Amino acid sequence: MRLVMNEPVERMDRPYARRWWALLVLCLSLLIIVMANTALTVAAPDMTRDLGLSSADLQWVIDGYTVPYAALMLLLGAIGDKYSRRGALVLGLVVFGGGAVLGYLADSAATVIAARAIMGVGAALIMPATLSLLAATFPRAERAKAITLWTATAGLAIAAGPLVAGALLAHHGWSSTFLINVPIAAVAIVGAFVLVPPSRAAHHERIDYVGGLLSVVWIGSLVYMIIEGPHFGWGVKAVTAAVVAGLGLVLFVAWELRHPRPVLDVRRFAHRRFAGSNLAVALFFLAVFGAFYYLTQHLQFVLGYDALETGVRMLPLAGAVFVGSALTGYLTPRIGMKITVTAGMVGGTASLALLTRVGSGSSYGDFVLPLVVLGLAIGLALSPCTDAIMGAFPESELGVGGAVNDTSLELGGSLGIALLGSLLANSYSSHLTDATAGSGLPANALTTAQDSVGAGYAVAQGIGDRARQVAEQAAHAQNAQQAAQLKAQADQLAHGARQMADAVGSSFADAVAHTSLVGAVILGVGTVLVGVLLPRRGRPAEAGEQAEDRELEGAGTR
Repeated sequence: MRLVMNEPVERMDRPYARRWWALLVLCLSLLIIVMANTALTVAAPDMTRDLGLSSADLQWVIDGYTVPYAALMLLLGAIGDKYSRRGALVLGLVVFGGGAVLGYLADSAATVIAARAIMGVGAALIMPATLSLLAATFPRAERAKAITLWTATAGLAIAAGPLVAGALLAHHGWSSTFLINVPIAAVAIVGAFVLVPPSRAAHHERIDYVGGLLSVVWIGSLVYMIIEGPHFGWGVKAVTAAVVAGLGLVLFVAWELRHPRPVLDVRRFAHRRFAGSNLAVALFFLAVFGAFYYLTQHLQFVLGYDALETGVRMLPLAGAVFVGSALTGYLTPRIGMKITVTAGMVGGTASLALLTRVGSGSSYGDFVLPLVVLGLAIGLALSPCTDAIMGAFPESELGVGGAVNDTSLELGGSLGIALLGSLLANSYSSHLTDATAGSGLPANALTTAQDSVGAGYAVAQGIGDRARQVAEQAAHAQNAQQAAQLKAQADQLAHGARQMADAVGSSFADAVAHTSLVGAVILGVGTVLVGVLLPRRGRPAEAGEQAEDRELEGAGTR
């Protein structure tokens, strides 16, 4: 293992003494960039009311973070390898914190979207740097354990985001969910300088900027298409993005195959272990992010929990991730990653299958088992995949390795939110139409309610408010006949409000069950593919791992 200390390159005969403290800093950096998305799902209702966001505005508030995050990681990971991985981490934390300050000060949809985009650029620097620094700091014998803790932190962040946001929203506005990132980023910056050793590739040739820019084009266009098409229709923008993504991918692959020093050697995807691990990460986060998207909505809107209560009720997921991570740390060295990863994906599929039982009468208790199973599955499957992906890259390309892992994660998560979110919206709208057929409710109210579950309950509340106003008028009516008419009207409106609320709740529950079924089928098919791709235990290591071992041995680090 080579770490850059006071000299450009210093060979170390012993592992870095404070490596576990360094891992704490890396995990803290990871925590805030994952929480930036999961916390927003809880803060979104308050933000929507305060800024008057349309559904399109809200979608881009969420995804304005994702596009630069996913698109830039590969190029920025390569730059970090060449110049300074710790420098990339610190710069990313500064940019991320600056975006968070802008988000705190924002008073319009455009400003919030811009702030989220800046945070996405910061995250694109931070995410691959955390993995590359981890791999450079820990000897191979300890790397799997360190990656397991890194993965467990990501799982914790998924559940902790709503909890932290809920606690803040109990006493502060939605902007506080941005500001909380600033002190955490500041602590991580100080920790990076004090505890994380400087690191860069010992030998790194000129960066393949053409390949890097092509990766930005095709990945950015692909993510944009994934977001735009399902939510806003397959118009000119989405189709153009699809064409650019396809053409950009072809050019990227052709360029990388011919370039003597590619930013990413695409031949690695011919290795079953590498390809299967990336596919597993993408599919798993498709399911996790998609399920998380609609589970938080169900807890808040249908079951009526506030932001903090929602966060607390996601904690079984976080606890189960840690248990699953401990299990995979024990099992994977003994039975091989093929079994643990496949078992984890089977567990993820089972958790989505359990959610197909959700109905109008479901309580929180019906969600506990799926959350626990999903958490166990995350902990069991993801760290072996990340370890395999990072192990496929030599020391000089650890940043690129981290970027590949994280790009698979982001592409899967984006696709999960877009695909399952769009399916959820269509299913909810269709079920609501059926549930309110012949109800006599105003057509404009039904149209508004079909937009989202939040809009549906807002319509029901509006009808209920109108019923109370009419009832108050009836109480002050000047004659009995007028009072009777107004009371009858108030009763009719109150009945309509209850009918609308019941229809919205049952329709969304049915949509959750239907969407979970589709998610389970997707992940189930993916589980079979991953099981076929991953090699059996005992097969020779990937070429990248062998190359790295030779490089490390040549440096005198073993």
